[in-house]
Amino acid sequence: MSKKIKDTDYLVISARIRAMETGLLTGERMEQILTSRSNEEVVKLLQESGYPTMSLESPGAMDAAIATAREETLQDLGDSAPDNQYLNIFKLKYDYHNAKAILKAQAMNTDPDHMLADLGRVPAAELKEMITGGDMNLLPPLLATAIAEAKEVLETTRDPQLGDIVLDRWMYRDEMETAETTGSEFLRGYVRVSIDAANLRSLVRTLRMGKNAAFLEGVLVSGGTVGESEILTVAGNNGGGLAELYASTELKDAAQAGADALKVGALTKFEKLCDDAVSGYLSGAQMVAFGEAPLIGYLAARETEYTNLRILLMGRAAGLDPETIRARLRT
Repeated sequence: MSKKIKDTDYLVISARIRAMETGLLTGERMEQILTSRSNEEVVKLLQESGYPTMSLESPGAMDAAIATAREETLQDLGDSAPDNQYLNIFKLKYDYHNAKAILKAQAMNTDPDHMLADLGRVPAAELKEMITGGDMNLLPPLLATAIAEAKEVLETTRDPQLGDIVLDRWMYRDEMETAETTGSEFLRGYVRVSIDAANLRSLVRTLRMGKNAAFLEGVLVSGGTVGESEILTVAGNNGGGLAELYASTELKDAAQAGADALKVGALTKFEKLCDDAVSGYLSGAQMVAFGEAPLIGYLAARETEYTNLRILLMGRAAGLDPETIRARLRT
């Protein structure tokens, strides 16, 4: 059970968050980084924004620097957060990412280390040792159960996609149970809209691949605001009614883009709008002066910032034009 939180705990963390929000990268600063003429100028702009010195010649070095900044933020807030479960909701997805990489590498007899992100609740090296050694008793219970099921699916089917589906479904269940322990309706709402976005993505991708509703049924995640049966009905109608199904939700624009993408075009805009819908929900934290919402909103804003930095820096390194990179940035 979550510890009892006093009003003074929320007052302290809310005040800290409001101060820390001033350090978030603004759209103007992102644009400066995007249009900088040299890597040296980019590094200087990032240093001014609180990021460590990094080499822009190496994707691994860029990722490591961003990961370091993220870990420092979580450690800093971990000392004053009223309930560490608020932080865990943003950590556990990396546990599941790492589990996917380790299981796939195990099946292919390769080394997963370059794919691991040491940002979860469980250190990546320890997770690897537990999975490969078969002793997962010290893992969080839901994670251990998820890995065991995914491992069995992989051994039976040899299909990495099915293993990923198992882990994704357990991840959202883990997120919801974590949210439930906090008693935060705002956090539960965040998980629900995240599940809605995941299910919408699955619906559009399933239809684009020409797979049937039976396949989709095995992919959908429970717990969203849009019912699974309604989603399956749209799938059975080959996408008919897709935009209408999500018209009253945060995903209204994403669903319309998905419906358009079923006819022609790439999924880039659709994928971006799915992420933007989740960010849109979290932006509501700015309207809340007190409680856990400012903390959750800040952590999510930082997650979006790190995602955008990766998109921006990797795009520059790949020589993409600024307009292409702008179109991929999350809001």
